[in-house]
Amino acid sequence: MPPDADPYALVIAPPPLTDYLELRRRSGLTPVTPPQGEGALSGSWYFCHVRHADDGVVAMGRIIGDGGWYFHLADMATLPQHQRHGLGARVLGALLARIDEVAPPGAYVTLMADEPGRPLYARHGFVPTAPRSIGMRLAR
Repeated sequence: MPPDADPYALVIAPPPLTDYLELRRRSGLTPVTPPQGEGALSGSWYFCHVRHADDGVVAMGRIIGDGGWYFHLADMATLPQHQRHGLGARVLGALLARIDEVAPPGAYVTLMADEPGRPLYARHGFVPTAPRSIGMRLAR
């Protein structure tokens, strides 16, 4: 590969299941089981990932949504050794471009922002919803 060639390629598709599970685990997201991962891969509205020339799948993100009104960004992850190379911005940009391309005006786009990702999301126009609303989850 020439020295100025970009070793990263954005792929508009879900990663293979084993890569999805490993990327979640190694990037600090909550690990999931293979059946949970299969559901995430098959049930997403849109998915993309980044492949590195030598290291395989190194970043990803997906959208859960109904295609009209509600879109939730999930599984934004980058392997630690590939962070600070603009991959999160590349993935987020691809996700938002897809929503802009097909969603009607006024679509509601949400995400749950862990601390490390908040500056990235803010740079792309995301704002906290609190105190008007807060994210909640079912604790089991």
